[in-house]
Amino acid sequence: MTQRSLSNWLKGTIAGIAACGAVVYFGFVPYFGNGVAETYPEFAYCFWPWLAMLWISAAPCFLALYFGWRIAAEIGKDRSFSMENAVYLKKISVLALVDSGYFFIANVVFLLLGMNHPGILLSSLFVEFAGVAIAVAAAVLSHLVQKAAKMQMEQELTI
Repeated sequence: MTQRSLSNWLKGTIAGIAACGAVVYFGFVPYFGNGVAETYPEFAYCFWPWLAMLWISAAPCFLALYFGWRIAAEIGKDRSFSMENAVYLKKISVLALVDSGYFFIANVVFLLLGMNHPGILLSSLFVEFAGVAIAVAAAVLSHLVQKAAKMQMEQELTI
């Protein structure tokens, strides 16, 4: 597989993930949330705060996909191990960590305001754990790509 075809596959995957994320965040979540609000009118006041919280949590996810797209573009230019990719991976790591922290804090605040159930808070820990795992993996990859880029630069300077 060439660098160009790998880049195209990555870009297609990122575009598919972005499309699925848009459908989930802006289609399914409002639809099902509205259904819950109609079925249980006593929870209707929770609809807009939860929807706003979830939409805010979508922003770092889509920003991380943008940085993933940039990494795929660099791979297509045959610059897989570059400092730019290390920086993009570090940004993805920070975004995942910030989003996980935000999601946890928002769930706790909603619990304290009576707009959340302890079971939902506990089940959301799986989402937060996944975000932390992505943050750690991206940070490790950033470190490795940075080391590889430094080695590649040293090799190019050697005659």
